[in-house]
Amino acid sequence: MCLAIPGRVLSIDGDRKALVDFGGTRRLADITFVNAKVGDYVIVHAGFALQVLDEDAARETLDLWKEALEMTGMEDGSA
Repeated sequence: MCLAIPGRVLSIDGDRKALVDFGGTRRLADITFVNAKVGDYVIVHAGFALQVLDEDAARETLDLWKEALEMTGMEDGSA
């Protein structure tokens, strides 16, 4: 099973590579398979953006992740 956290596209280099922010961690992702633009939220797996999420869906997912981390005591990175 794969769990994915939405990341926000910060910039796009050409038409294939995007810099994506995952809550402070930034990674390059290939956006060949999606029509992403700066400001969009994307789901990335193995370096490829596979889905563009609307902001409401992304925020809901991020809120659920935050709640799960709080329940495990990992929200501050100490676990």
